[in-house]
Amino acid sequence: MPFIKIYIHIVFSTRNRIPYFNSPELRLKIWKHIKENASEKGIFVDMINGYSHHCHCLISLGSNQNIEKVVQLLKGEPSHWINKNQLTKEKFSWQDEYFAVSISESMIESIRNYIKNQEIHHRKKSFTEEYLEFIEKYNFKLGFG
Repeated sequence: MPFIKIYIHIVFSTRNRIPYFNSPELRLKIWKHIKENASEKGIFVDMINGYSHHCHCLISLGSNQNIEKVVQLLKGEPSHWINKNQLTKEKFSWQDEYFAVSISESMIESIRNYIKNQEIHHRKKSFTEEYLEFIEKYNFKLGFG
């Protein structure tokens, strides 16, 4: 049996960043469902939280998993579940794009706190500001060239 510990911080948003998750109760219900669904599919979600139009997950990647498939599973069935249970007024879907960055063991607690405190964090900072911070912090290149 392989011993693997690869932590990934994943962030994905609702289509067009529409603030579908406008109440703490709804967010809690959705995050709980995502975590339970992930567990059923063998995905270890260490921490999950978010705000009105995006979700943060700290996952530990298994030996037979890849990021693209994990993100697809994290978003797919919960999207169907949200629509089936009419948790949003309009048809719900996630944005295709997402962030995924590896997290060193020494940063795990810091990332857990960051994810846990999304509500407080977004009182001071918009998702756009957070998005641009991610781009800069992790040196992502936008566009082509």
